[in-house]
Amino acid sequence: MTKQHLSVEGAKVAVVNYNGEDYISLTDMIRESENGSAIIENWLRNKNTLEFLSVWEEMYNTAFNSLEFEGIKSEAGFNRFAISVKQWIAKTNAIGLIAKAGRYGGTFAHRDIAFEFASWISPKFKLYLIKEFQRLKSDESKIKALEWNLSRNLARINYKIQTDAIKENIIPKSLTTLEANLVYATEADLLNMALFGLTAKQWRDLSQGKEGNIRDHAEIDQLVVLSNLESINAELIRQGMSQVERVRSLNATAIAQLKSLLSSKTIKKLK
Repeated sequence: MTKQHLSVEGAKVAVVNYNGEDYISLTDMIRESENGSAIIENWLRNKNTLEFLSVWEEMYNTAFNSLEFEGIKSEAGFNRFAISVKQWIAKTNAIGLIAKAGRYGGTFAHRDIAFEFASWISPKFKLYLIKEFQRLKSDESKIKALEWNLSRNLARINYKIQTDAIKENIIPKSLTTLEANLVYATEADLLNMALFGLTAKQWRDLSQGKEGNIRDHAEIDQLVVLSNLESINAELIRQGMSQVERVRSLNATAIAQLKSLLSSKTIKKLK
């Protein structure tokens, strides 16, 4: 259980998170009081207190033993009646109070119940307790907001890094004059060179152990552009453009289209 502290009229009061709920130390509230432990015992044996606790348990605790509570309630009010926090928990399966043993233990109550107990001490103490608790929750909210903004900014930075990595690995480099002047055996390799910057053989030589071919390992962005390049290349052939001119033109088109697709929301949804 994580522990924090409130400062209430000079008292250092612990707050712990238990199963996602805040529990406040009743022991800390009365630590400096004379007969401190007796204050909790007297509060618990009070009939109004037991009524309040039972209503709270019935609202939030499906395992609360209502039948056992009725037996306790019938005894409450008599001088002989006494019940400890541990006995209350054991008999009724209550979850609103927690009794922790050890040096740093004590009695803890769910915040709803702790505020009720603070009224037993004094109305002034209760108001200061609520004020300090609200301050704690406000500080936690500010920290969470800061963490959220930090996470969001980190996500943006990581996205930029990822995008830059994609650009480096997917967008082909501009072909040099020497590369453009190479004689290509097939139109397929011309497209490979324009889009991937490699011929099929060059890819195989660099990808030992990988199955399939260069196009089997392409990203969806590249496959979209490849389809476009095939249509454009067919039109350039009909226009009588030389192979060297075509590869350079197709290479420039591939670069422009891939840059555009990197920001396409439709393509992102397909990935």
